[in-house]
Amino acid sequence: MTTANKLTLLRMALIPVFLGLLYTGHGYWALGVFIAASLTDTLDGYIARHYDQITDFGKFMDPLADKVLVMAAMCWFVEIGRMPGWALAVVLLREFAVSGMRLVAVEQGRVIAAGWSGKVKTAATMVCLCAMLALPAPRPWDSAPDFVARIGTIVIVVTTLYSGVEYFIRNRDVFQAAK
Repeated sequence: MTTANKLTLLRMALIPVFLGLLYTGHGYWALGVFIAASLTDTLDGYIARHYDQITDFGKFMDPLADKVLVMAAMCWFVEIGRMPGWALAVVLLREFAVSGMRLVAVEQGRVIAAGWSGKVKTAATMVCLCAMLALPAPRPWDSAPDFVARIGTIVIVVTTLYSGVEYFIRNRDVFQAAK
């Protein structure tokens, strides 16, 4: 097993730790685990590309680990009322749609690599989720709205929609060929 794949598996293993810390009220420890897990994404990609450790396992597990980590955090924020459920639904829809398009492309013998906007979306999402973890919601008796959660949700939804639309426009020929 390559070093890059070990880092991907570490990211997957950190997800239940992250959630366990959240559910037991250890938010700042959870933030640390989330940051560590997010950094393994950058590190495993760097190692895979620069040390020729790209594998089929990594091509499958790396994006899956990213999605599961992000969805775990977003589900938590929906559950505690800091993010609307529709925002999570937008992200899930985009991920299912992109995965579906990739399956159609694979049947045509094509591999569609991640685009720049998808990488920006992932980075922006990770930063927004970190900010939401680091800066708790105002207390119920405060009259101030939760600006961190609102801005984070807007950034996540906008980058998700933009990258999804761009992805489908750039690869629209996949559906034209799939008749």
